[in-house]
Amino acid sequence: MKTILIVVALLFAAIAAAYFVLPGGSLPSFFPGFEPGSARVHVKHGIVALAVAIVLFGIAWFLARSRQ
Repeated sequence: MKTILIVVALLFAAIAAAYFVLPGGSLPSFFPGFEPGSARVHVKHGIVALAVAIVLFGIAWFLARSRQ
């Protein structure tokens, strides 16, 4: 369970990085916020993805700590 949470958290961290770095037109088409030809960076989407990653890392840490 802990490993799955860490992998999903890393996935969300990578998604957050993509939202912070890539403009809306360069995002993969299946990402929310994809707008063809857009030069706008979706900061709010990146913040939410980063928050989800932090929460998942926290849950994984709590699960690992409670088993010791």
